[in-house]
Amino acid sequence: MLAAQIKDGQIEWQTDADVQPQQLAADEVQIRIAFAGVNRADLMQVAGAYPPPAGASSVPGLECSGIVTAVGSDVTKLNIGDRVAALLAAGGYAESVIVSQHQVLTLPPSWSLAQGAAWLETFATAYLNVFMLAQLSTTDVVFAHAGASGVGSALIQLCREQGNPIYVTASGDDKCAFCETLGATKAINRQQQDYVEILKAHGGVDVILNPVAGDSIARDQKILNQDGRIILIGLMGGREGSVDFGRMLMKRQQLMGSTLRALPSARKGEILTAMWQQFAEAFSAGRVRPILDKQFDAREINDALAYLKGNNSQGKVVVKIAELEDSQN
Repeated sequence: MLAAQIKDGQIEWQTDADVQPQQLAADEVQIRIAFAGVNRADLMQVAGAYPPPAGASSVPGLECSGIVTAVGSDVTKLNIGDRVAALLAAGGYAESVIVSQHQVLTLPPSWSLAQGAAWLETFATAYLNVFMLAQLSTTDVVFAHAGASGVGSALIQLCREQGNPIYVTASGDDKCAFCETLGATKAINRQQQDYVEILKAHGGVDVILNPVAGDSIARDQKILNQDGRIILIGLMGGREGSVDFGRMLMKRQQLMGSTLRALPSARKGEILTAMWQQFAEAFSAGRVRPILDKQFDAREINDALAYLKGNNSQGKVVVKIAELEDSQN
């Protein structure tokens, strides 16, 4: 089976017996992959800084879309031939993948396979951290760094759909305009404006999604209201920084770290099920959808990673693995 392997900080395509599909377990499906989503976790893995969870494939790729080609004996909600998206611990940069049925959703009929590959990693990250872990109420005000990213663009849409005000930062006026087009209450150009002063003037926020860490946590605390929650999901600004424990104590602030990749299949299934139950109609109607920024061919996979690393994207980057029949393409 053709699959991506990491060598000297780059991805190479090769046929490797170690990544041959294994026999299906009772609750698993096999997917012939059409597209794979590109995520910052892939950048970290290729750089040697984010190994896959124990027991997972060494092949990068946290999400994919494609066609179901085989199903296990206990699979009840998926059938051979279904157009699907899958949330993976690894293995998306390959011809096919085997994954628990709990980590797979059928694509809305109007969506393309390219959209499907840009769906689950970002939307599940946004939904898990803000809607589930932070227990977002309908009256909470949300703030997110990197609003034009895949996760940011997903969260903006989910908050807009539920009616929560959401403020974001972005690096440039064009990205700010993009975020506000998606439904952000206000997008703040972090290169020109101080989000702390702006959001203090707006009365603060209740929930913050932070992929930055570093010195941003102490700054975020300054805009966090009583009983506010910061969910940390990345380290783009560094592993170390300061926290104002006095402010945390007096305002009953919460700081929680969270990762999606290493969660067990059953937990990922719970997240996808809850997200689908809450937003199925919005997804199916296209009011909430993956925002595709750029599509690369498989031979351009290192270019796709470099493009994402350069912080140029507005929405999601995907890689086309195979030409599969798709009436929506």
